[in-house]
Amino acid sequence: FFFALYHPDTHLNFDLSLAEERSRKNPVYFVQYAHARMSSILGKAQSFFQEEGIPATISYEARSFESVFPLHSKERLLVRHLIKFSDVVLDCSESLTVHQLPQYAIRLADIFHSFYDECVVLDRSDILRTRARLALVSAAQITLGETLSLLGVSAPEHM
Repeated sequence: FFFALYHPDTHLNFDLSLAEERSRKNPVYFVQYAHARMSSILGKAQSFFQEEGIPATISYEARSFESVFPLHSKERLLVRHLIKFSDVVLDCSESLTVHQLPQYAIRLADIFHSFYDECVVLDRSDILRTRARLALVSAAQITLGETLSLLGVSAPEHM
């Protein structure tokens, strides 16, 4: 991850202590923590739906949700970033600039954490919004997992 993070023409000073650090300063830890947080939210959703006595389904039809309620600005930002994934992968393959993948992953993790801080995902008073946000969390988890897989980095479910 650290070696792929920078353009090949860039000088790299590898900081072993940073690579071992378990904090936001370490980009690998930060990204993996985001993936683990997404997994945790999706895991909690199963018991949430069981407690409510409703089927645990997630719908990816964003247009149907937007007609019912407006999306929060953090939701829109996350959706826009997720949409860029295929373009980033295509650009990396055509230009051989792998550094775009870890940069994409870091930005996705950052946007996700910001979304999670401002938007209640599991809301008993609004099941429709809960389903929409769970779909967004699921899409983010899949995308981040694929990004990490392309980089050869594990995508942990727990940390």
